[in-house]
Amino acid sequence: MLVAIDTGGTFTDCVYLHQGRLEILKVLSTPRQPAQAILSALAQITTRQRLEIRHGTTVATNALLERSGARVALVTTAGFEDVLAIGRQARRRLYDWMDQPEPPLVPAERRFGVAERTLCDGQILQRLTEQEVERLVAQVRASQPEAVALCLLFSFANPTHERLLAQALARLAVPVSCSHEILPEFREYERTSTVVVNAYLTPKMGRYLSELEQALGEQFPGSRLHIMQSSGGIISAAIAAREPVRTILSGPAGGVVGAQLLARLAGLDRIITFDMGGTSTDVALAESTEAGSLETTRESVVAGHPVGVPMLNIHTVGSGGSSLAWFDEGGALRVGPQSAGSDPGPICYGRGTQPTVTDADLLLGRLVPDFFLGGALRLEEWRTRELLERTRGRLRDAETFARGIVRVAEAVMEKAIRVISVERGYDPREFTLVSFGGAGPLHACALARALRIPRVLVPIFPGALSALGILASPLVTEVSQTVMLPPGSRRLGSVFTSLERRARAVLRAGGRRGVALRSVDVRYVGQGYELNLPWGPALVARFHQLHQRRYGYADPDRPVEIVNARVRLVAAGERLPLQRQPLRGRPHSARKAIVATRRAWFDGRHWTVPVYLREALQPGHRFAGPALVVEYSATTVVLPGCTVQVDGWGNLLIEVS
Repeated sequence: MLVAIDTGGTFTDCVYLHQGRLEILKVLSTPRQPAQAILSALAQITTRQRLEIRHGTTVATNALLERSGARVALVTTAGFEDVLAIGRQARRRLYDWMDQPEPPLVPAERRFGVAERTLCDGQILQRLTEQEVERLVAQVRASQPEAVALCLLFSFANPTHERLLAQALARLAVPVSCSHEILPEFREYERTSTVVVNAYLTPKMGRYLSELEQALGEQFPGSRLHIMQSSGGIISAAIAAREPVRTILSGPAGGVVGAQLLARLAGLDRIITFDMGGTSTDVALAESTEAGSLETTRESVVAGHPVGVPMLNIHTVGSGGSSLAWFDEGGALRVGPQSAGSDPGPICYGRGTQPTVTDADLLLGRLVPDFFLGGALRLEEWRTRELLERTRGRLRDAETFARGIVRVAEAVMEKAIRVISVERGYDPREFTLVSFGGAGPLHACALARALRIPRVLVPIFPGALSALGILASPLVTEVSQTVMLPPGSRRLGSVFTSLERRARAVLRAGGRRGVALRSVDVRYVGQGYELNLPWGPALVARFHQLHQRRYGYADPDRPVEIVNARVRLVAAGERLPLQRQPLRGRPHSARKAIVATRRAWFDGRHWTVPVYLREALQPGHRFAGPALVVEYSATTVVLPGCTVQVDGWGNLLIEVS
């Protein structure tokens, strides 16, 4: 049986194939022991059956955010020990003189320099001696590290010295992360930071995956575990344990993959994904639905630490269904980034005591207590009203407080969408908003209206779309190499051949084959940043066009250089049993799907709105807002003036006016 599991801050979502059909299960997460919720969910799905498990995990993300990773020692070329602390000249907040950068993950006393030097062309200027190696190993041993990050100058051009040191440091019996394996690219600060982050996460991720695999082996003999990576593909648990830096955006990446898949089926090729979960909201932009077209970035900063491995270009803000509402010292209402999570959770779940976005949605009539999680969890509306009355501050009443919470949360999410669209040269009016996550469909119409996005797509299984995307994701291996060559260089052919050979060796170890996708990072000579483009004809002309769109100018007379060569090897993903159905439902017959009415607040006044059961809606059904659509994994709010049509794939396509 094939099962995908996405561990979130509030819920752990499972999507699985059962007798040729897609099924869904949501259970409350167990943040202190994430594996506990996974095993509980699997026990409800099946017993003693061999499973193929694909997992989106937050272990790496939480370890970085909480600074709960390993005690790391950093080994680098003598004279470069403080690169991690010096960083870049750019300030996070230009006019805040009191702003302090995040302290390095490795303090000065655990940063060690070794006497060696490799030049930028790979020539060895100063050879590493046996005495120097022994001295270094003794120093590192004395620092009592739990992991070692090894990052020598220009090791991406010649890794000889790194390999010698890695072999010697292996005697310490702790994980060693090598830069020529993790990120063989130039830019010393980003490369060092990425390798340190990997070392910082390795022990914790290794223990988690080892314990999870052991528990799975005991309960479900013969099962295999794969992990979702941040760039939109799965990798084996062994690789994830060795290179956990590739899993930092594991769950959100699955959502983007799932949104792109269902948008392609619906005939939509320009989408903005809006994933609102319990603790955060993740947004991304995808222009095309061709294979391998998801935009990735190598310039991510997570918890203040640069990470240079490829990640889907996802922007995250701390605004989710469980985000806490609070008043600052000036009396202004704020929402997030603190979250109630799953324990204690929102007030309406029965244990929480602080107001959240979910509580505000319930009080405004946008959630239906009897239909939450298919009735498995009945929301406590009376308790929510009572506690919001106590905590409303100077606001007039609990409903005014609730409206304020929703408006503030939506303002934060609207800004996030502007970051990945308007601020990058895209007009959101030319896109479709694909909304998912447990809380996303509650706010999608309001955000689309604020940004003048003409339509919203609420896909099937919206509250577990990340798990669906993980289920459909291909096995992906990515390798890269800094080259610094002109576009017409003949050396590029041999570089790509070598990279493909490395990537195919990884896939063959897992018994798979894949299609190689080549790309290059291109820039004007002397420029400090690059743009990634598929390798192929008219590369330079395409670079000028992309540079014009992204930055507002281009210089066709200026020479261009290729900085990095990249190969992404993709093995075919799982074909999901999704079939287009004929539009058999007559528009007016959607009334048969109404199961209740609900008094709700929209557009400045109360309305009595119909509540539609999504499972009863058929392809072809149409209806107008205001309305609520309830289902097991989410609730969709249809604002007044919006119209809904159910397409042949079961998606809700909402026209926003």
